[in-house]
Amino acid sequence: MLVAVVAAGLAGCASVYNLPGNVPLGAALADNSSARDIPAYEDDLLLALSFSGGGTRAAAFSFGVLEELDHTRSSAAGTKTLLDRVDFVSGVSGGSVTAAYFGLKRRAALDDFRQRFLLRNAEEGLKTRISLGNIGRALGGGVNDSQFTDWLDQNLFDGARFDALADDRRPRVWINASDIYNRTPFVFGKTSFDALCSDIRSYRVAEAVAASAAVPLAFAPIVLQTYPGGCAAPLPAWLERVRNDPNAQPLLRAYAEAQAHYRDGSMRYVKLLDGGLVDNYGLSGLSIGLLAAQRPYEP
Repeated sequence: MLVAVVAAGLAGCASVYNLPGNVPLGAALADNSSARDIPAYEDDLLLALSFSGGGTRAAAFSFGVLEELDHTRSSAAGTKTLLDRVDFVSGVSGGSVTAAYFGLKRRAALDDFRQRFLLRNAEEGLKTRISLGNIGRALGGGVNDSQFTDWLDQNLFDGARFDALADDRRPRVWINASDIYNRTPFVFGKTSFDALCSDIRSYRVAEAVAASAAVPLAFAPIVLQTYPGGCAAPLPAWLERVRNDPNAQPLLRAYAEAQAHYRDGSMRYVKLLDGGLVDNYGLSGLSIGLLAAQRPYEP
């Protein structure tokens, strides 16, 4: 009898999920490109940062890195600090919170990130208590659904969308999550959303960060919908070359295969969890960008 009661209690709380938050690319949008083909650089110093996972500790550590960069000058930076010379920033899990906020606000992020995030309780709206109900939710997909996304959107990112993170705007930002079906990195950006035939510019930054930090069981996966046939532009030629190259680097080949699955209709939904499941260093965006480079100055 006790087993039956427990099973019934768990089953009653076993429907936790997130609805897709992305929209089709749309006929009015030829593609996702809102940037120039060749970004403009003011100097010959190239600086890339990668913020690893590790919850609030990771967010705090990466914020400390930004503060120290603002105290450091080099001859190449002239009168500006190294903080002003950051070209790329990649983040995963807790590090993605800092990466995204810095990408949006740049130098101004130093003014209030500590107060707006590090000193706040981002878990205030989450279900964290150990109970039969929460165990049932964990087994049914995750204890929490959109609570963390909404908290980030309202308290930190102020409703920001990816159109505020154009590729030609320094720093270029990569938020890394894990595609749990294909077991590959999912890098929020033009390439992946072109494969989905979805509009990256209207997608909430908070949702991408929540996907990057969605620890299994504690959170239900963040879901994206694919829209096969919803865009005319083919996938980049390099993706097909990589798929057909038996000597291609495994990370890049798996990534290319996943992009093809998004486009060909074999997947209706892409489910994303913590980027640390496949890369807790936040290097996926940088690594894929380098491996996929078609020209000497890329990425």
